[in-house]
Amino acid sequence: MMKTSYVQQIAENLAVNVRQITNIASLHEEGATIPFMARYRKEATGNLDEVKIASVIENLQYFSELDKRKETVFKTIEAAGKLSPELKGRIENCLDAAVLEDIYLPFKPKRKTRATVALEKGLEPLARSIFEQGSGIPANEAIAFLNDKVGTAAEALQGSRDIIAEWIAENQDARKLIRQYFEERAVLHSKVLTSKKDEEDAQKYRDYFEYSEPLATSPSHRMLAVRRGEKEGFLSLDITIDKLEAVSKLEKTFIKSGNEKSQEVKIAIADGYERLLKPSIETEFRLVSKNKADEEAIRVFAENLRQLLLAAPLGSKRVMAIDPGFRTGCKIVCLDAQGNFLINKTIYPHPPQSEWTASEQVLRECVDKYKIEAIAIGNGTAGRETEQLVRGIRFTSQPAIFVVSESGASIYSASELAREEFPDQDVTVRGAISIGRRLLDPLSELVKIDAKSIGVGQYQHDVNQNKLKEELDRTVESCVNHVGVDLNTASRHLLMYVSGLSANLARNIVDYRSAHGPFQTREILRKVPQMGPKSFEQSAGFLRIPQASNPLDNSAVHPESYPIVSAMAADLKCSVGDLISDAALRGRVDYKKYVTEQSGEFTIKDILKELEKPGRDPRDQAIEFRFDENIRSIEDVKVGMKIPGIVTNITNFGAFVDIGVKQDGLVHISELSNEFVSDPSSVVKLQQQVVVTVTDVDVQRKRIALSMREAGKEGQRKSQAPVKKDKSSVPSKPAPQNAFQSKLMELKKKFND
Repeated sequence: MMKTSYVQQIAENLAVNVRQITNIASLHEEGATIPFMARYRKEATGNLDEVKIASVIENLQYFSELDKRKETVFKTIEAAGKLSPELKGRIENCLDAAVLEDIYLPFKPKRKTRATVALEKGLEPLARSIFEQGSGIPANEAIAFLNDKVGTAAEALQGSRDIIAEWIAENQDARKLIRQYFEERAVLHSKVLTSKKDEEDAQKYRDYFEYSEPLATSPSHRMLAVRRGEKEGFLSLDITIDKLEAVSKLEKTFIKSGNEKSQEVKIAIADGYERLLKPSIETEFRLVSKNKADEEAIRVFAENLRQLLLAAPLGSKRVMAIDPGFRTGCKIVCLDAQGNFLINKTIYPHPPQSEWTASEQVLRECVDKYKIEAIAIGNGTAGRETEQLVRGIRFTSQPAIFVVSESGASIYSASELAREEFPDQDVTVRGAISIGRRLLDPLSELVKIDAKSIGVGQYQHDVNQNKLKEELDRTVESCVNHVGVDLNTASRHLLMYVSGLSANLARNIVDYRSAHGPFQTREILRKVPQMGPKSFEQSAGFLRIPQASNPLDNSAVHPESYPIVSAMAADLKCSVGDLISDAALRGRVDYKKYVTEQSGEFTIKDILKELEKPGRDPRDQAIEFRFDENIRSIEDVKVGMKIPGIVTNITNFGAFVDIGVKQDGLVHISELSNEFVSDPSSVVKLQQQVVVTVTDVDVQRKRIALSMREAGKEGQRKSQAPVKKDKSSVPSKPAPQNAFQSKLMELKKKFND
């Protein structure tokens, strides 16, 4: 049972009540997942969202680790015979890991230091006499401590100062004082190493060759950039405070008088600060600042990943996917409306073969034969050229044309999973299939790739990899359960992210489906090997069965709540299907009548809300987009142009926008809006269609600066599938397609003129 003091501290930290924390702790111990708690245990959590529940669990884990550390501290100090009742109380009541280490520091086993050497020489009594700063001449007192190990009074005084310096460096009040000063006044300094200054690889860090800024306001991306430069051996990094001011603060704490002993203590203070205390606190702040930068970078990555996973799906459409290439040709695959592979071909429309006409014929034949409704073109090498080819063809039935991000597709195509899915196809065909499936359903396809490989983060390889993986896995799990999963079509890999399902259980579901045919009801899930009551409880509400005889099996209503819906229908003398299809009937439901101790007001209202739209995908539909046809390379981009683009990445310092020239442009945070912007993700979303103004072009360095300030409302258009900043992260509605197409036509006309 978690200590009351810990629970109260968590409640204060997160502004939640004690009951919510204890309920979440109990549910977590029982194996409940965060999505399950947020969706189906609203009464227990007090209707907290997933982010808040995750924060509670993280705090619970923090204090659990703190308790384990306290056990080690107790054992060590007790073994040394120094665990007094007062010290024991301080340790038990400690709520901060850093403070606990400060308490432990004087008792912590340590290697040989100047102070331990002085103590071995018997100089502790002299040090205590000087530290107390009473009357007497230090040099005269030192004579009494001369022995075969201490030859002179000066040596005795030096030893006593070494002891005092360590006492001060390990003093809890002194550490708190300097730590607070670091928090308020620390400055981050970076310099280029002279021997590396002229190296070509060092030039990417030239902004940090002579750089400083307050540590407290240093953004995550700059901290990580400087640390990377230091790690690669181009920069030196230092975190400092004003030495004179810091020593002065310590003197005010420890100097008691103005006599000769006080002068000795002053010398010890200056030495203890410079040699012991400052390096210790600086190391601590290097770690703290790194962790803070990691957390922010991971947060940005996770938010970008969420937006990408919840991007608008095309839905059940017959798709042709093209993985473009020059010399090796363009790989074409056709997929049915469920994403099943039908056929693959290779065309060579680009140099050196330049078989343009023959390629057009192949594309026409495939579109007609397989009744293709949409074409997905990878955005990599030869992407724009292939798009030009496709858009120039007059098809019998014109399919919609989409440019799809290839990020991570090559990793999937070479993976064990891809080999398992398509053992008879080579990596290029698998890559094309992945591109097509990404258009049909980004979430189902992207979960097959290690999230770190998708490339929507900043300095992702520099952050704590364990924490990054944990957060990205949690984000994927959140998105999968937010959307829900079709039980009869979902891949094993997608099922793995459903609440309560392990990799083995996901495989068992697929195997059972293959052996017995599609699931007709959720209840049949109980027959799957290893599907115990807890796994069923955790997963059932997130698994959908379209066209099920019981319409609730294709909804987010949990099976445990089916009796409530049946009671509502019975009271209205109608069927469950009638209740779902007739808004007037639902309007007659008095929700208070169905509130019980197990199913409270939150749950009943949630059920009624779900009955309005059972099984509906919360994501929006994909909208066709095209780049400006007059711009194909960075040389075509000119200052002042207004160009359509797609947001490909969001960082703390702005957003990157693909304008179709194989080099993303940057909209700096100061150029995102006419209003002040503190968080770019509050203005733009991943895959958002925007209109940007070119403000600068550096062809040599391949840098394009863009602005959305002048674009106004048009430039800040909502994306195909933006994600709201609300508790459920439900995608908001896109701007009408005709408005965006009208703007593109207007821009095209201007360029043609």
